[in-house]
Amino acid sequence: MNFNEIITLDKADALANKRQEFALPENILYLDGNSLGALPKAVKPRVAEVVAEQWGNHLIRSWNDHHWIDLPTRVGEKIAPLIGAAKGQVICGDSISVNLFKLLSCALSFNSGRSVVLSTRDNFPTDLYMVQGLSDLLGTEQCQLQLVEEQLIEQNLTDSVAVLLLTQVNFRTGQLLDMEKLTRLAHEKGILVIWDLAHSAGAIPVELDNCQVDFAVGCGYKYLNGGPGAPAFLYVAKRHQAAAKQPLSGWMGHAKPFAFSKDYQPASNINQFQCGTPSVIAMSALDAALDVWHDVDMVEVRRKSIALSNAFISIMNTHDCLHNLQLCSPEIAEQRGSQLAFSRADAFAICQALIEKGVIADFRAPNILRFGFTPLYTSFEDIWNAVTILADVVKSKLYTESRFNLAVKVT
Repeated sequence: MNFNEIITLDKADALANKRQEFALPENILYLDGNSLGALPKAVKPRVAEVVAEQWGNHLIRSWNDHHWIDLPTRVGEKIAPLIGAAKGQVICGDSISVNLFKLLSCALSFNSGRSVVLSTRDNFPTDLYMVQGLSDLLGTEQCQLQLVEEQLIEQNLTDSVAVLLLTQVNFRTGQLLDMEKLTRLAHEKGILVIWDLAHSAGAIPVELDNCQVDFAVGCGYKYLNGGPGAPAFLYVAKRHQAAAKQPLSGWMGHAKPFAFSKDYQPASNINQFQCGTPSVIAMSALDAALDVWHDVDMVEVRRKSIALSNAFISIMNTHDCLHNLQLCSPEIAEQRGSQLAFSRADAFAICQALIEKGVIADFRAPNILRFGFTPLYTSFEDIWNAVTILADVVKSKLYTESRFNLAVKVT
């Protein structure tokens, strides 16, 4: 692939105008939107208005006057179409970890005759930690974690499994799991399924309703661009809501929170999965960020994502010095999410050198150099320039300088 072909791809890009809706810093090639999405321009004035006008002038009246109380459901309804969910099934709030605790507890209570939560060894650690914590709380008779390799999920769907907990896109490799098939096979064995959409919501088309998914969680700060620490979301299929009972029975999940009853009565709908008071400023930022999606076709997002990653690999193949970066992601584009992962012993140092050169990628232990592709604001020229700089860093051995091997808290 040559530079003229790259320019042609950018000219034909149906999503090219979306880039103008983001505040992207100059002289930075940002390929880490799968960790933290870029800032949508609409967020700045929205947050300023919430702070200065709604909070500053309207004070507590804003819970009604500016509908703060409705933010969890309003934001949830904006996310719902991006994950293939009909109305009334998505609520926004808390973190993925907290939401997983709610859903794991609920799913285990539905399948009380079983105790195994089946997941993958390379699932995102917080998902596994939450199961381990719940097991410590309830005892292994009610909750025990079983880990398998991704390719062995199907063989381990047995009658002892209560819950199948999977992340749709592997955070290290980008491996995309087959949601429809695995959910169907699990249901055939009486197993409930929780999907983590952290690396798929806003990156690929997701079809929760069509796949008959039971529960799902996802975060607001990656491809949804809600800002650092943005509230997460959860999905509960309508068919489960009447019987559902989640353990974090905070007042916002009450059927009538402002009746201030001494006895807890959960809401009969998705609202019961709320817990404490929503973070209004953070949720307002996410609410504004989601407006960039109002006219976006997720099929087009997926098409561009695949084209970006294929272009990245094609350009890499023209640089002999990059041949010893081992692709860890699936070679077939349709089998991966919107990222590419490469392994090499000195991946951390290469990543730090890239960052100094203005290419923002990230490192995942033990030896993964990861590049994320965010179709709303990543251009094909960005890809060309990023690989060119990567080749220069490797060929010149810049990464061997000692400053690029200093440990940092966040990688």
